[in-house]
Amino acid sequence: MTATRRLRCQTTSDRRLEQGLVAIRRELELPDGFDAMVEVAAEAAVAQARWPDLDRSDIPFVTIDPAGARDLDQALQLERRGTGYRVHYAIADVAAFVRPGDAIDVEARARGETLYGADTKIPLHPKALSEDAASLLPNQLRPALLWSIDLDAGGEITATDVRRARVKSRAQLDYDGVQALIDGGRHDPVWGLLREVGELRQACEKARGGISLPLPSQEISVDEAGKWQLAFRARHPVEDWNAQISLLTGMAAAELMLRHRIGILRTLPSPAAIDIERLRRSASALGVAWPQSLDYPAFIRSLDPSKPAHVAMMVDATSVLRGAAYVAFDGELPEQGRHSALAANYAHTTAPLRRLVDRFVGEICVALCAKAPVPDWVREALPTLPGLMAQSNRRASAYERAVLDLAESVALSARVGDVFDANVIDVDARDARRGQVMLLEPAVTARIEAAQALPLGDTVRARLLESDPDTRRTRFVWAD
Repeated sequence: MTATRRLRCQTTSDRRLEQGLVAIRRELELPDGFDAMVEVAAEAAVAQARWPDLDRSDIPFVTIDPAGARDLDQALQLERRGTGYRVHYAIADVAAFVRPGDAIDVEARARGETLYGADTKIPLHPKALSEDAASLLPNQLRPALLWSIDLDAGGEITATDVRRARVKSRAQLDYDGVQALIDGGRHDPVWGLLREVGELRQACEKARGGISLPLPSQEISVDEAGKWQLAFRARHPVEDWNAQISLLTGMAAAELMLRHRIGILRTLPSPAAIDIERLRRSASALGVAWPQSLDYPAFIRSLDPSKPAHVAMMVDATSVLRGAAYVAFDGELPEQGRHSALAANYAHTTAPLRRLVDRFVGEICVALCAKAPVPDWVREALPTLPGLMAQSNRRASAYERAVLDLAESVALSARVGDVFDANVIDVDARDARRGQVMLLEPAVTARIEAAQALPLGDTVRARLLESDPDTRRTRFVWAD
């Protein structure tokens, strides 16, 4: 899986940032709130929610998310079963509120996914649903899709079931707090089980030939004075264990749909041999050892994000993890249904408050487990979903990149002419005098130009040539 940047949603008093965000939303033609008709429909949906008969509020679910989150899609609980485990995973049941073809559904199909900026977010659903009635907030009874996944002693799936149920989360926790509890040895037994299952699933991923790129996250936060700050942050181990539960559920959903020959998968093609060979040449140029006996996944796992040359290697490796798509099928199985980074079949199903496709995957899986027909409205939508999600993914990427460019240009706007230590993390294949550098303080990645070839993976002295919040452009020149 590729590394991602995270934008923490806070408020800010910097007018340049406020104006820049308004300009970005205008340029990308992003919605500003919801039409009154959609808001009214959301309020009515809350009053008319469809509650399942099955009550599993006895399961002591908890949620773990970034601090301050309100759109809580998932709640978990784990237990031992013999020599193996049972994973209980509750997913917000958006379809309990949204009817096919209603105003909320139509708007969600147009948006595709929630967009995250540094000071705000543009949600997929109105807040009456996404941050209230449908969100798995603590001490609130909620309709959910309850996944029960049994694992053997090695962490492999032995049984899968998903059905509608009423659930109640006992606590809303955040990653920093949970990691501190685990490190201090004062944690609830569920986190010990999460660690066991998470590490088992990581071992399964390694055995399959799956990969991840542990690049540090570039985050925007806002201090008490309203000033934006940029920093790189390494992931807590508990985040990776928690991610494995989501991946596990997505793989279980994919296998269930493939078995019944209907569904939609998240796919990623395998890297071409010529691309792997190019990466081997990059490793050689960077001085990063890559023995011929070591295959691509094992090499990626050997990289250390604390070393500049290894970070440059990771950045280069993202170039072969391209072509992610959604593939829908009904009757005939897709020719290419695998996700190469996971080395498995996989589907998005655990974030329906924030991503459109997950609602449809959940509906398919509930029907299949109940041995009931897949609803017609789901079947009819399947051919349209890959295109809708591709469009929303492009929009989300453009928005995230524009917000980061804005934050970087504002953070450095008063320091034009200053010289920084910077790591060269990428070099243009067509012109070795152009590339990209990473600064650690502030946490910025930006373009750099030089009179000679840039030394990929080295630390150089870089002079800030331009940092303009109006154009959101930041450029350096090699000062050596």
